Amino acid sequence: IDPAGTAIWFVQALEAAGATVARGGDPCVVPKARKNGVEQDGARRAHLVDAIALCRFLHWLDSEGVGRSELAAAARLDAFRALSPDYRGESFPAISGSGPNGAVIHYRVTEATDRTIGADEVYLIDSGGQYPFGTTDVTRTIWTGREPGPDAVRGPFTRVLQGHIALARARFPAGTTGHALDALARYALWQAGMDYDHGTGHGVGSYLSVHEGPASISPVHRPVAVEDGMILSDEPGYYRPGAFGIRLENLLLARPAAAEANRSFLAFETLTLAPFDRRLIDAGLLTPEEIAWIDAYHARVHDAVAPHLGDAEAAWLRAACTPLGGAPLGAA
Repeated sequence: IDPAGTAIWFVQALEAAGATVARGGDPCVVPKARKNGVEQDGARRAHLVDAIALCRFLHWLDSEGVGRSELAAAARLDAFRALSPDYRGESFPAISGSGPNGAVIHYRVTEATDRTIGADEVYLIDSGGQYPFGTTDVTRTIWTGREPGPDAVRGPFTRVLQGHIALARARFPAGTTGHALDALARYALWQAGMDYDHGTGHGVGSYLSVHEGPASISPVHRPVAVEDGMILSDEPGYYRPGAFGIRLENLLLARPAAAEANRSFLAFETLTLAPFDRRLIDAGLLTPEEIAWIDAYHARVHDAVAPHLGDAEAAWLRAACTPLGGAPLGAA
């Protein structure tokens, strides 16, 4: 029995029945978490299929979402995913929270709490899909107004985005634990006296559990190193009770990185493909390196997803992926 992941009830029941229980780590968890080449290619495929559905949903939300309920929005996203013959269902019940409901970190919308998505407010959608070749988990925070969001929202949003970028760009020695990486995602928030009360990242399975051990990125120290082939979430956030919640989540694949001859380093490949809401980005808070990362990521999202969308959806995505301070993609 692995005491780190098994309820004590099983030990008690086995011992009461006369069994001898050996306590030790499960030898399967680390090899399972280290995705092989087939699983890594499957994850990339799953995230592209999922991105098509997610971008269709974000276009729908931008044009028709105001006035719809949180439950209706979650159902609409599920319906877009179901257009793929490979879709096998949600990887977890979607967190669909508008306004103050989004400030509840693990909010689960019910008929009793279902709220109408209003204009000029923050909407948070955290969801994922299961496909035979991979599992997805993605969170986007959206401003439902036509004009840029207010500074009271754009400031925290941009600091969450800075933390997200810092972790996504990280290069670190082999043997580094998620505990050592966690502060990267919080640093920009800390500088403004802000923080969030949940872990930054969890492992993700391959058509398995969307929350997979043993590695994580969290203030809680776990003596498990991030290894080549592991898929982890990158999801810093900020929550203002009674007002709004912000979380930005992509999935990252740990891969070998260039280093000195006598050293071994890792870096992350971003798997998720979906735009961040430019209406909530305060470019004045960003460094040139951060702006370059966002623009390169958005260009990658556009080039990968746009060919699979209808004309109206593709036009929306082109505008959503406009470089910060620049002309829309493809503009003369």
